[in-house]
Amino acid sequence: MNSPTDPDKYAQFFYDTAHKLMPLYSDACEDVPEKVLSEYPDPEEVVSALKMLIDLLLPGRMKPGTIGLDDFNVFLLRRLSHTWRHLRPQVERSIPFRWVGRAARTEGCNPSEMNVHEESNRVLEAFFSRLPCIRKLVIEDIRAAYDGDPAALTYAEVQLAYPGLLAITAHRLAHELYLLDVPVVTRIMSEWTHGQTGVDLHPGARIGHSFFIDHATGVVIGETTNIGNRVKIYQGVTLGAKSFSLDDEGHPIKHVKRHPTVEDDVIIYANTTILGGDTRIGCGSIVGANVFLNDSVPPNSIVTTNHPELRIQPQKGKKGCNEDKK
Repeated sequence: MNSPTDPDKYAQFFYDTAHKLMPLYSDACEDVPEKVLSEYPDPEEVVSALKMLIDLLLPGRMKPGTIGLDDFNVFLLRRLSHTWRHLRPQVERSIPFRWVGRAARTEGCNPSEMNVHEESNRVLEAFFSRLPCIRKLVIEDIRAAYDGDPAALTYAEVQLAYPGLLAITAHRLAHELYLLDVPVVTRIMSEWTHGQTGVDLHPGARIGHSFFIDHATGVVIGETTNIGNRVKIYQGVTLGAKSFSLDDEGHPIKHVKRHPTVEDDVIIYANTTILGGDTRIGCGSIVGANVFLNDSVPPNSIVTTNHPELRIQPQKGKKGCNEDKK
């Protein structure tokens, strides 16, 4: 007797369903936004490469183990080699997406004339040459977290445990690839980081040195955000857009400034929302918790909201704690 899931019994049903699905994957179908049968970058390989890079910048964070000083050069060479092997094919697969859809940023270049293999090597060479600079920035981020949090007792604690440091380290790597016009791969990196830390940090955001996200969870930082040096933000902060302009066909216009600028030495406390590409938070300012802001703030300002009226009253029909003890 056939079971309800017998493949022979449902063969025609599966065939009919596949026949209906096929046109929705066709490049000729106008409703399909892009070539869905393209050779996409492999998300697992991208994440593997990102983890190796994080381990390169924060040894012990992703792969525990003792590394002796005598072996450290070998450790670095292996990490660089393995990362290149995992990442280069994914960059090569991503490059053709520079010209897919309305968000294409590369102008004056004919994709048919480009050797994507050579371009991926060029991109990776430029990216790897930036790793020492990224490492210097990460060192300053570790110091900023240690100096900015009285609960941090050692640099090791910050390096191995703080989600905000993991988020900014991954972002600094993804941002360099973003500047090299690597699509898709950078968003895979940022969304993995989002899942790991609770920080939704677009790889396009520009962030200065000594950046600290305390507690991390629920932070959102948009693509065109500019953040200066020695900035500290707390959990639940959103640096977002008010709205976005549409083209003549009703599609969002890409790559225009729509997120705030935060100047040097600013502190933004928990659950604050700051919106708009024209919004600028002046240097040295403090923005209090639970503020909603879409206007610019002069330097050295303190921004707070009026607290709602607080009411404390006894619960009806319930004895007080002191009465229970009698």
